[in-house]
Amino acid sequence: MTDQLYPLEINPKTGEPFLRLAAPHQHIILTPPRQGDQSVLIQHLNDPAIYSWLEKVPTPYLPEHADSWIQLVKKESDATLEYLRKSAEDFPNGPLQFVDDSPVRYLKEVKEDGTDVLIGYVNFKRSPFEEVLDEVERKRLQEDNANKQAGDPTIQYAFGDWLAASHHGRGIMTAAIGLLMTTWGIPRMGVHHVVAHTFAGNIGSSRVFEKNGFVNRGLFDNGKVVRGEKKVMTLLEWKYDQRT
Repeated sequence: MTDQLYPLEINPKTGEPFLRLAAPHQHIILTPPRQGDQSVLIQHLNDPAIYSWLEKVPTPYLPEHADSWIQLVKKESDATLEYLRKSAEDFPNGPLQFVDDSPVRYLKEVKEDGTDVLIGYVNFKRSPFEEVLDEVERKRLQEDNANKQAGDPTIQYAFGDWLAASHHGRGIMTAAIGLLMTTWGIPRMGVHHVVAHTFAGNIGSSRVFEKNGFVNRGLFDNGKVVRGEKKVMTLLEWKYDQRT
């Protein structure tokens, strides 16, 4: 029978799927969201070194925010995993089915005793087309993009990510984005076009994407105001047919 969860590994003790980063980051894995992640999530998202670079994070980040978020992303992840498990029954001889999401999106650091701790997040979503300044055209593109079937190579995706400040500067997010792109995004989602929108001045984040083959397309101003502060954005873009 075709393993529709491929290339996910399975934790033999918990049955949870995961992806493991390559050395020297083999102690970092990507897992589905879990109930119980909330307390560490609250700690990280109340850190100005993280939330200052994120748009939609409430401040202060309260337990009810974490509960709502984990419920949402766990539902998405569970739905993707359930679809893949059902696909194994419906397509026992393949082919691998395209999906519209990554079921593993939380970065966990595995300790020597086998336990792990949440240190970050990375995932694809269909693009909001932040870089399109005309609101009517942006909405049209969003609707057109949303109506395409999973696996359609013309879908534009966008990355969202954050990493614990304690783990900045180690190459972890660069490795995680590269892993998610090559092992899941391209083969399991049919990803051919991805963008990232970062706040101007977030040089570290822009560099992470550039190391993964994204091209810096420059700054744009779509009038965004975050927590009362005007934000200019940087557009980074990756296309499958422009890989080197």
